[in-house]
This record gives sequence, C-alpha cells and structure tokens, in this order.
Amino acid sequence: MKGMGAWNEGDWIAAIAIALLALFLAVGARIAVQREPEFAGHPKGLYMLFFAEMWERFSFYGMKALLIFYLTKHWLFGDSEGQLILASYGALVYITPVLGGYLADRWLGQRKAVLFGGILLALGHSLMAVEGDGGQGDPTINVFWAALAFIIVGSGFLKANISVMVGQLYKRTDIRRDGAYTIFYMGVNLGAAVGTVLVGYLGETIGWGWGFGLAGIGMVAGLVVFVLGKSALHGAGEAPAPLSQSREWSLYAIGLAAVAVVWLLIQYQQAVQGLLLVTGVGLLSYVLYESFKLPKEPRERMFAILFLISLNPLFWGLFEQAGGSMNLYTDRYVERSGVPASMFQSINSIYIILLAPLFAAMWLWLGKHGREPSAPAKFGLALAQMGLANLALVWGAQAYGLAAMTPVIFVFLYYLLATTGELCLSPVGLSAMNRLAPTFLASLIMGAWFYMTAVGQFVAGQIGKATGGEGGEMSKAKLLEIYELFGWVSIGAAVAVLLVSPIVKRWMHLDTLADEEPGEPQVPNVNAKPAAG
Repeated sequence: MKGMGAWNEGDWIAAIAIALLALFLAVGARIAVQREPEFAGHPKGLYMLFFAEMWERFSFYGMKALLIFYLTKHWLFGDSEGQLILASYGALVYITPVLGGYLADRWLGQRKAVLFGGILLALGHSLMAVEGDGGQGDPTINVFWAALAFIIVGSGFLKANISVMVGQLYKRTDIRRDGAYTIFYMGVNLGAAVGTVLVGYLGETIGWGWGFGLAGIGMVAGLVVFVLGKSALHGAGEAPAPLSQSREWSLYAIGLAAVAVVWLLIQYQQAVQGLLLVTGVGLLSYVLYESFKLPKEPRERMFAILFLISLNPLFWGLFEQAGGSMNLYTDRYVERSGVPASMFQSINSIYIILLAPLFAAMWLWLGKHGREPSAPAKFGLALAQMGLANLALVWGAQAYGLAAMTPVIFVFLYYLLATTGELCLSPVGLSAMNRLAPTFLASLIMGAWFYMTAVGQFVAGQIGKATGGEGGEMSKAKLLEIYELFGWVSIGAAVAVLLVSPIVKRWMHLDTLADEEPGEPQVPNVNAKPAAG
C-alpha cells in the first residue's frame, strides 16, 4: 500500500467528494423527516429511493471501475480470463434479481427484500477490502470470491425490487412516471459518478483496500437512508400478505444458500454460460405460460415486454465493454496525462447527470405535442447510438494510426454516444416493464429485464475475449476490428427495430391502459397504508 504523503490534486478531489457524500446523506435524512407528502412535484418516497439507490450505486460502480485492474494487476489473471470473470460477475448480478423479485412478489415484499439485499452488499463490499498478498496462489483469493458472491446475491434482492417500489408510488396512468424513473436514474448515476472517481482514485493510487473499503462505507450509508425513509414510502413495497417470522427467516436462509452457490459459480465461468441457458429457457417458458392465461390486451402487452427485453443482450453486450476492454484500452492506448484509467468510468455517469434532465424535458415536451417516440422506437435509437459510439472510437484511433496513442477526446465522444443511447433505453425500459406488466408479475418481469441484461453482460465478456490475441492479451488492432464489426451490427439492428416499432407499439395498448387490468389476478397488499392525500 502506498503512503499518503503530502496532499496533491487527487487528495483534494477525494476530500471534496467525501464532503459531497456527507451532504447528500444529510439532505436525504432531512427530506425523510419532513411531513409534507410531496417534494418538488413528486412523492417524497421517490427521493428516499433515489438516495438509497445512489449510495448503492456509489459502492457498486466504484468497485466495478477497479475490478478489471484488480483481477489483472493484483490477482494476476490474463486479459481474456479477467474479462470473462468480470462478465460472469456482471451476468450473475443481473440473474439474481429473478430470485429476489420472485421471493418479494410472493412473500417477502419489496421493502424487506431491499433491506436484506443492502445488508448482503455491505458485507460483500467490506470483504473486498481484504487484499492478501495477491496472485492466484494466495489463499485470500477465496475471500475475494466470497465478497463477489455476497455482492451478487445482495444486488439480486435490491435491484429489481427498488425499481418496482418507484412504480408503486404512482398510478399507471400518472404522466409523471417516466420523469420519476429519470430522476431515479439520476440518483443511480450520481452515486456511480462520485463512487467511480473516489473509489477508483483511492484504489489505484493508494491501495486496493482503501477503495473497496470506502465502497463498503457507502453501502452502509445507503442502508441508513433507506431505514430513515420508511415512513415516506406510505406502504409501498410491503409484503402481499401477513408473513410469519419463521417463513421470513426461511426466505433469508434461501438468500444465504444462494451466496454459497454463487461462490462456486463465479469461479467456473463456463458454468455461468450453462446457467444462463437453463434459467433463460425456464424463465421464458414461465412468462409465456402466464401470458397465455391473460386476456388479449394484457397478453399482447406481455409480448411487447418480451420484444423489448430481447434487445438487451446486444445493447448491453456493447455498452458493458466500458468496464472491461474499454477500461484496458484507456489504460494502455489513450493519452490520459497521468489520470488513473478507472476514473474515466465516471464519464458515463457525469453525462447522465447532465443530460437526463434534458431528456426528461424533451420526452415531456414531445409527449404534450403528440410527437414522442414510442418505447420500441427509443430502443431502436439506442442501438443506433451505441453503434455510432463504436465507430467513432474506431475511426478516431485509425485516423491517428495504430502506433500512436489515441487522443482522449475520442474516449469522451465514445461515452457521449453510449450515454445518449442508454438514456433512450434504460430508464424507458424500467418504466415500460413496470407500466405494462400485470401486478402479480411486477417484480418477476423486472427480474426478467435484468436477466436479459445479464445475458448482455456475458456477451460483453465474449466480445472482450475476442479482442485478445493468441496469448489472451488484448490487441489494439483486434479491438478496433471487433468494435467496428459490432458497430455496424448494432446500426443494422436499429434499422430493423425502427421498422417494426409501430407493430410493437400497438401491442402495448396504451390507450386502454388502466391501474387494474380486467381478468388480471390481483395479489392483495393487506399491509399497505393508504397513500397520503
């Protein structure tokens, strides 16, 4: 571990970030204790979920920015193997919401599921601070695998359920819904931006344990905000029926058993591929089974949901190069003037903080004038922009030659296009899943959304692996070749999606959408309190 020494520019950045995080915690606590039911035009509970998710993303993305370097520089995995581990980790993070969502829908309720997930995440991030001596022969690597397992399962209980709770604060026909998810998404990226800068800086310049340890502190802060804000939720996320203590503890035991299973899976990446195949077939079969039991309009809405989530693997397979091959490329082939490569992972989040309000206002303005693109059309635009991001980086690097360092402006351009694509897909998708899904399948459908994102994570690992040469080390020429290929593939897919988007829009039946669908099974929420007002 490097000594602290005299304060330099990076130390001041770290101190400022810590002060900002303390301010965010204080603001969250202040809003929590206010008696007014709304704040700035939205239910106060939205901001409680905003702050809780902000801190969770602070810890998660801060760690993720470091992970590929931790794998290759500390545990001494090769580039290809390191990217496969990173991809398996990402895939499992997005598979486990299916389990967390199902248990919350049927028995536990979203609020307790989020709290349990936060505790597991805090444990996992704290274990990441145990460095050992490094190298794959170090027995401490088993603590590292355990840390990843706790984080993966904790995310499974938290991810889908906290997104569902946002939707429960609003009626399905409330025009504020998309704006609420955009505000929520800003919380995600505010935490991600500050966490990436602070955790990345501490990890790369002072010591791995410093960065990962701070990520654990951030997760504990998120739990504090969530507990303080319980009353602001007005019953959102409570269990669908009274839950005995023995049943509740048995559900937590299932979560701990999942940690043990994931501890084994994360060490054997090919097993993750098999798991994706088996669980994917099972999940698709179950969703289709439930869909065909519904009346015509809710059934067609389910078909629209399936179409939208089927686009996730391609988009996220390209987008998630950020933490793997793009992170390594930035470290080795970009002129970055000594700035730690992990800190460039904050660019995406900073762009979202700046652009999300503009997108929210733009959708609202277009909606009022009857010109807002449909959700499937927005997905097509997202794929087009992701493809252009790849091509912009490739053309910029080729213009300066393979032997030269790539100017950093092309990294900023890559993340700008990827971010505008993300803003056309991710918050829109979250809103569509919650808006179109039958009530009794709400968390499971959100879990399915994250599941297909998990497939995208694994696709990202395979793309990252393809950028390696024969020895498994990343090749600049091969990376640019692969990025160009998938850039054109993404643009081609975008054209196809835009062509069929009117059909998918008709399946959504937005003109007859109601808060309770005829013929839809309803799971009573007997513990829920009436909404204020």
